[in-house]
Amino acid sequence: MTEQFQTWMKSTQAAVEIALTQYLPAPSQLPQKLHEAMAYAVLDGGKRVRPLLVFAAGNLFDAPNELLSRAACAVEMIHAYSLVHDDMPCMDDDALRRGKPTVHKKYDEATALLVGDALQAQAFLVLSEAQAEADRKLPMLQLLAHASGSLGMCGGQAIDLDSVGIALNITELEQMHRLKTGALLRASVLLGAISGKHLTSDETKALDQYAAAIGLAFQVVDDVLDATADSVTLGKTAGKDAADNKPTYVSLLGLEASRQLAEKLCNDAHQALSIFGESAQYLHDLADLIVQRKA
Repeated sequence: MTEQFQTWMKSTQAAVEIALTQYLPAPSQLPQKLHEAMAYAVLDGGKRVRPLLVFAAGNLFDAPNELLSRAACAVEMIHAYSLVHDDMPCMDDDALRRGKPTVHKKYDEATALLVGDALQAQAFLVLSEAQAEADRKLPMLQLLAHASGSLGMCGGQAIDLDSVGIALNITELEQMHRLKTGALLRASVLLGAISGKHLTSDETKALDQYAAAIGLAFQVVDDVLDATADSVTLGKTAGKDAADNKPTYVSLLGLEASRQLAEKLCNDAHQALSIFGESAQYLHDLADLIVQRKA
């Protein structure tokens, strides 16, 4: 990764943090506890991979910054809400997220439930208030809703919960993660791109292939890190998938084969971007970042 990319990434992450603060209700506003917990769940943590994908894809087509900012924050709010709910006792039951106590541990379970509900609604409010024509905003709202719902992220989470203790084959595992992790990553890429233009079929196909590759790569690397890194490094409880008897790429393929699969998927992502030439450099760099990350 180049110094230029590192500079762009840090400035984009900082801009997203500021925008998230602006788009969230003020913690001083009633109901204060809920708004404080929403900020706790969203701010001061996370790699912001999804917002970075929004901005990198938007850069391909000179998308307006205000629309990209709102799309990036909307998808990050959906992601944050999913983590809050995923950590609750009725789901994965975890006490640590992004290096700090999970929302239900910091506050209580009812507040955590409401935080997730409120963040989901806030995401669509933020995107709907963008300064853009209805024929551009409506497809973006539909894309985010589809990626978040039962045919996307929530559906993948449901399959994940139903798969505890079950030996999935590689096709079933891939399908689960294309929904659970991949759907929101795909939405991030396409939200950024359609912020700038109506895509051709070839452009949509290329970005779909890229997003599919990095979506699976992200999960494969997650499974490798869960098996090899410690909790301090990860910012969440390490080894939890194995302890909970959940199917993973490592449990199915083994550690080395999983690492090789992540590299293959990274190469697939690079190849998918070939039609865009040098304009897609940040998307190339983000594929490398996803596969090479240590946390």
